[in-house]
Amino acid sequence: MQKILFAVLGVLMLVHTSMARAALSIEIIGAGEHQIPVSIVPFGGDEKLGLAINEVVTGDLLRSGLFRLVDPAGKSPHEAAEVHYPDWQVRGTEALAIGTVSAQADGRIVARFRLLDVVKQVELIGQAVSAGDGQIRAVGHRIADLIYEKLTGNQGVFSTRIAYVNRQGKIFSLIVADSDGHNEQIVLKQNEPIMSPSWSPDGSHLAYVSFETGHAAVFVQSLYTHQRKAVANFRGSNSAPAWSPDGKQLAVVLTRDGSSQIYLMRPDGGEIRRITFSGAIDTEPNFSPDGQSMLFTSDRGGSAQVYRMPVAGGAAQRLTFAAGSSYSPRHSPDGKSFVFAHLSGGRFYISLQDFQTGQMEALTEGGWEKKPSFAPNGRLILFASEARGRGILATVSSDGRVKQHMYTQSGDAREPVWGPHL
Repeated sequence: MQKILFAVLGVLMLVHTSMARAALSIEIIGAGEHQIPVSIVPFGGDEKLGLAINEVVTGDLLRSGLFRLVDPAGKSPHEAAEVHYPDWQVRGTEALAIGTVSAQADGRIVARFRLLDVVKQVELIGQAVSAGDGQIRAVGHRIADLIYEKLTGNQGVFSTRIAYVNRQGKIFSLIVADSDGHNEQIVLKQNEPIMSPSWSPDGSHLAYVSFETGHAAVFVQSLYTHQRKAVANFRGSNSAPAWSPDGKQLAVVLTRDGSSQIYLMRPDGGEIRRITFSGAIDTEPNFSPDGQSMLFTSDRGGSAQVYRMPVAGGAAQRLTFAAGSSYSPRHSPDGKSFVFAHLSGGRFYISLQDFQTGQMEALTEGGWEKKPSFAPNGRLILFASEARGRGILATVSSDGRVKQHMYTQSGDAREPVWGPHL
């Protein structure tokens, strides 16, 4: 076995408040065009840890909509030499995950696993994954990522995190959680609105808007030291923070000089510079992956539409022309397309548009669907929606086939954003 230890100790951010086992319950809707039949054998060794890993890995793969899980039917090989391939071939299994897990004397957890190609009867992965005491879910997510990557050719995102705002009555909470809703951590809780969370590229900070000063102000908070600072608290409104890909700049929307315009500043609030001068409402900036251009929403043409301009300054180009209005544009990680909320006929749709062709595709059925955010691999889009009379989080695959509804235990979920790979 290839003995590569993947340290995931730093995956769980050290923020300062309460933690729950699962803040979100997930309902899967739809599936990929071709589901890969995979069997996950519960790991040998420590039975309790093995079952915990199995739960995480199977849950992750099912949520992707790209895999069909084949029941091991009581068979429990843990090493390649114990696998009798015809037994798995007759069940239609194409890939088989096996392994062992143990707790070390220092408290660390080590899982050694193999992914086997049942059809070709060869080993695809042989690797060890380790983490600190109590981080068994991080081990499971990493194993699921490795399986996903090997079988689909795309990077996994099960080990990533999401941020969102939960409102219960007059109480607002800014929450960070694993991509499956577990390990919820409350970053900020107050009785004033919180909006527009934005991850720093390295996942160490969140920028967001808080009304605790009596008006909208932009704060930046470390998820490791808990320190927070108001970096934009000018007269009027301060809103819509967005990080540059290198983490050296924040784009913010200020009304200090009149209408809402886009400014650049350092993440500590220094060196502020205005970059739009339309006199209209320019808002919701989003940097391109190379940091050279920016998408934003503007009503300079009469209705809210998506525009693009160089970060260095210059003319803006209108990108959306469909009937209705368009909001909250976000670049895909590969820079080839962007996602946005399209308002048409009184319903919001999550839509995707290709930069080169200009072709727009609605990915959802429409309703109250806003604030889309790409997963780091570009395969899933997280957004705010409504169901059962509540604000919920939802995801849709970039081809529109796989959808999930994510329900909080209580309250209304809003303002979601997917975090980066760590």
